[in-house]
Amino acid sequence: MPVDFKNSETLKNLMRAFAGESQARNRYTFAASTCKQQKLHVVEAIFQFTANQEKEHAEIFYHHMKELSGNTVQIDGGYPVDITNDVVQLLRYAQHNEYEEHDPVYKTFGDVAKEEGFPKVAASFHKIAEIEQTHGNRFGVIADLLSNNQLFVSDVSCGWMCLNCGYIFEGTQAPKACPVCDHDQGFFIRLEMAPYGGSILQKR
Repeated sequence: MPVDFKNSETLKNLMRAFAGESQARNRYTFAASTCKQQKLHVVEAIFQFTANQEKEHAEIFYHHMKELSGNTVQIDGGYPVDITNDVVQLLRYAQHNEYEEHDPVYKTFGDVAKEEGFPKVAASFHKIAEIEQTHGNRFGVIADLLSNNQLFVSDVSCGWMCLNCGYIFEGTQAPKACPVCDHDQGFFIRLEMAPYGGSILQKR
């Protein structure tokens, strides 16, 4: 028998998720600022890109609570404090948090919603859980590259794209400055990881 939404654990989980996604968006925005200060503009862009997706997740969870408009939902919960100037550590914190959201948090929330009779909410939790795993994977890859001093250097020749102007360079290391727009090396990303095309741009 379905549970009354107003008295459900699913309602509390939605508010917990909304709070968590809202905070994640801010944490990633703050992390992006730290990256900008250190001229790691590619990492800044990745944090901002992910922050925008977290905002969308928050909105999805928020809209599931629409029938409670005008009311206050009381919850308890714990949320991370990830403050450091070490960009690799910021990436590792983010990776850990995303994996935790993936499993057990959102998977469990989705299972509870399904048991309580809210299939649409369950689907949102389960599908967003998969997205959070992708976020964690992406943060992990960038953390590995940065910690191994390979964010702008490759063992083999590859393409590098300037995120400012779109110039593509071929070599084992991104240029110290873009020869087109003069932006520094921090704007270059491996072409295979570039948005809107990546390595397929080299095949045409």
